[in-house]
Amino acid sequence: MKKILAMLLSATLIFSLAACGGAKTEEPAESADSAEAVKIGVSMPTQSLQRWNQDGTNMKASLEEAGYTVDLQYAGDNDIPTQVSQLENMISGGCKVLVVAAIDGSSLTEVLKGAKEAGIPVIAYDRLIMNSDAVSYYATFDNYKVGTLQGTYIKDALDLDNQAGPFNIELVTGAPDDNNVNFFFGGAMDVLNPYIESGKLVVKSGQTEKAQVATPNWSTEESQKRFENIITSVGYGPSGEKLDAVLCSNDSTAIGVTNALVGAGYTAENFPVITGQDCDKPAVKNMIAGLQSMSVFKDTRTLASKVVAMVDAIVKGSEPEINDTETYDNGTGIIPSYLCDPVFANIDNYKELLIDSGYYAEADLK
Repeated sequence: MKKILAMLLSATLIFSLAACGGAKTEEPAESADSAEAVKIGVSMPTQSLQRWNQDGTNMKASLEEAGYTVDLQYAGDNDIPTQVSQLENMISGGCKVLVVAAIDGSSLTEVLKGAKEAGIPVIAYDRLIMNSDAVSYYATFDNYKVGTLQGTYIKDALDLDNQAGPFNIELVTGAPDDNNVNFFFGGAMDVLNPYIESGKLVVKSGQTEKAQVATPNWSTEESQKRFENIITSVGYGPSGEKLDAVLCSNDSTAIGVTNALVGAGYTAENFPVITGQDCDKPAVKNMIAGLQSMSVFKDTRTLASKVVAMVDAIVKGSEPEINDTETYDNGTGIIPSYLCDPVFANIDNYKELLIDSGYYAEADLK
């Protein structure tokens, strides 16, 4: 009898343990804040510019390395309805955080209402999304500093504090619907305006207002077309009116200006000072060839790593690291931001910044 009772007790204990084990297997395999369980939506504006291809690739790789599932979408060639549709799909498709580089900073107000209603945090990536209280954070480079780097480069290259001048300069900035233009152009003009007002810098075209010098969609073709008109109307040329510098807010506009100048007969020997931004491969090749003076380098790997850290903090319920709570008001209030630090590349340091760091292979710039 004792033996039978012992066997029954043993069987009961085994069954009880098995039941506990069974209950355990019914729990989710991963906790709610596990990176493997979370899908992140990444919306980029276009694949027609190398810069955004690189941003998207770095962002996807960094997030996947951290264990997240990534829905990366490019909105055709800066097509706003496509970006809106893609965001709608991300919101309905289970994305827990959205990282959005907007084509037009004011065009996403309605679609992002859906994100807010669904409790999905939104990180504005490099371009501030305007007029939307759905934006939780903003990650970018110090865009005002981008402009001051460009303006200061022109000031130093022409030695404006010591030379009598006057020097002729023309101005080219980017898309009027890109909020960053306010910082790029504003930062540069804060450096250059005193010299324009004193007459040491002269804008022969008379085009100095942001609306006059803007370039739709940052288009190389549009900047080339506009600059060809300036060359013709002012009479710039190697044996005509001297052109000393062109402020270009990024590389795609700088390449358009360069194309126009080469078409007018300029060579590396008489090229004006030309600024840029992004260190796109064609622009760096122009720099090496003497057809562009500098480009502001914004290492997308740095920005991607900061955004991944932001996403990770959000998913785990903690506060992301931010370093600016004063600068960026999107019309609904100040957006907590993280600003990375830009630097400039030129013929003297591009190898160290771009090749030695592994950003490009040397063969990329041949």
